[in-house]
Amino acid sequence: MDEDVAVVIEDGEDIRELLAQVLTQGGFTVHVAADGVTGVELVREHDPIVVTVDVNMPGIDGFETARQVRAISTAYIVMITARGDEIDTLVGLQTGADDYIVKPFRPRELRARIEAMMRRPRVLASTHPSPPLPTGPAPTVAAESHPGPAAAAASAEAPAEQWSEVDAEFAPLEHRGLRLEPGARVVELEGSEVELTRSEFDILRMLLGSGRRVVSKMQLAGMLRGERGEPDHYLSEHDARAIEVHVANLRRKLGESPSEPRWIETVRGVGYRRTA
Repeated sequence: MDEDVAVVIEDGEDIRELLAQVLTQGGFTVHVAADGVTGVELVREHDPIVVTVDVNMPGIDGFETARQVRAISTAYIVMITARGDEIDTLVGLQTGADDYIVKPFRPRELRARIEAMMRRPRVLASTHPSPPLPTGPAPTVAAESHPGPAAAAASAEAPAEQWSEVDAEFAPLEHRGLRLEPGARVVELEGSEVELTRSEFDILRMLLGSGRRVVSKMQLAGMLRGERGEPDHYLSEHDARAIEVHVANLRRKLGESPSEPRWIETVRGVGYRRTA
């Protein structure tokens, strides 16, 4: 089995070595670069599954580096920044980053974030992979042929609920001219495709699939980390800000005004829900 590959793009030697150590302990084959240009070439050469990018670097900064990486790779991108300013978060996520972490950070937190990202599909919403096929016996379709008794018995024993669950999981979601296809990870607005990041796609899917039920920022943050159910961790300021930025980017790409929402309503102090 091929080993997972990671690329670390960081100009600070101490942080670069720490990131490489954390990823190596996580089972990755790690390649490191001290600048953005070299880092992009490493991504092109090794096709990593994870890329960490420092925001403040000589030459091309982390934002431009992330843009160039995203143009050639579907790798998970984690921005590493020494600042917690909202503008850094906004720009970083707009470049296609999946997550960001503020220095100083704990190695355990970085590992947890990467593990959570890797539980999500490694594709962009603008790509068109075939939806996963259900496992188990194939359903019998009424036709002119007449199956024998053994085939008929096998068909009768096939669990119908298995198929209904698969159909429900990958059934398209539609709301006011917006169509989301979970299996293909495609979003279309009035027939035209909308390019979204993984996080934006997953947030939109959760909101559309929740009907009029309010989805909290904590639930959205937990979903992006791969948690099931209501997360029991504390929602940090950075977590809440990241969700707000993802939703702002999503609204911008859909052409929606927060004051006159067509698809996503803000429930102040709580989270978001689908419009009526």
